[in-house]
Amino acid sequence: MVANNALETTGVTEPGLMMDAIVQHRYGNSDALEIASVPVPKPRASQVLIEVQAAGIDQGTCHLMTGLPYLIRLLGYGFRRPKQPVPGLDVAGWVVAVGPKVTRFAPGDAVFGIADGSLAQYAVADESKLAGKPPSLTFEQAAVAAVSGITALQALTDVGDLEADQRVLVVGASGGVGSYAVQLAATQGAEVTAIASTSKLEFVRGLGATHTVDYTQQDFTDTDERYDLILDVGGRNSLRRLRSVLAPRGTLVIVGGEGGNKITGGIGRQIGAALRSPFVKHRLRMMVSKEHHTFMERLAVLMEAGDVTPAVQGRFSLVDAPEALRQLQSGEASGKSVIVVGAKAN
Repeated sequence: MVANNALETTGVTEPGLMMDAIVQHRYGNSDALEIASVPVPKPRASQVLIEVQAAGIDQGTCHLMTGLPYLIRLLGYGFRRPKQPVPGLDVAGWVVAVGPKVTRFAPGDAVFGIADGSLAQYAVADESKLAGKPPSLTFEQAAVAAVSGITALQALTDVGDLEADQRVLVVGASGGVGSYAVQLAATQGAEVTAIASTSKLEFVRGLGATHTVDYTQQDFTDTDERYDLILDVGGRNSLRRLRSVLAPRGTLVIVGGEGGNKITGGIGRQIGAALRSPFVKHRLRMMVSKEHHTFMERLAVLMEAGDVTPAVQGRFSLVDAPEALRQLQSGEASGKSVIVVGAKAN
């Protein structure tokens, strides 16, 4: 049990203490970001204050940065400008202070998970969104695990009901979620086909893909192959195209909301799939990740065992975080990019 006066014993939450952070005061692309000195956040009752060693970036961070689709703003993230001026979700670091209701962590613990504003020297996170860092992982590896890793895990196992020996197609295999999905499916004994661009084919093979499709040279629907489970992370293919390569009783899981219009983004396609599913033989599933430590702990077991390894492909300093987000937006990045904040992130 953590003492209720833990906040007062650390000193790091004293008024006036400042930190370096990436901030944005308007919606926009990476050019809306800048580095600035801002107050260290104070954790609420069920929150933890983390000295950030490394932070990850993902498509969710990009959506919150741009404010698109507009549905994000209507969901409470700020209508005219970001309510949280410090972006970033994925985090790994040391616990330095805890709120009075926190029971799972104490100052000095190494953790990873999902924070509120991780592109900074310090960040707060709900206790329920953190797990202990696996000892075998560096902070850099742990920092890119939570958001994409648990999304892939839930999509394949909890929603897609993945089984050994199934034929699995991963659309968008070289990205953050895709890089975890290929590994997770392969380690469960599935025969994985990964879709990626020419320059990223070798990368996805290294993740465990049995077959690859270069979407710049070949239409993945131009085949007689039928898949038991399709995980669509790319988000731009129509339901008709995806169903054309799905086995008669196969399952399609749509992850994320890429593409679509500026109002709802790709969520419209997900809703359409869910509405159509009761009337067809295929199982068409929409999927929104649940941010809870139980999923992170499941992922941590797989990472500690060596079954899954965070695919860190790009490393950036805090001041270069805008460039990392630009590369992610443009599609240049593969795997996961990490923002190295602390001196001992490796």
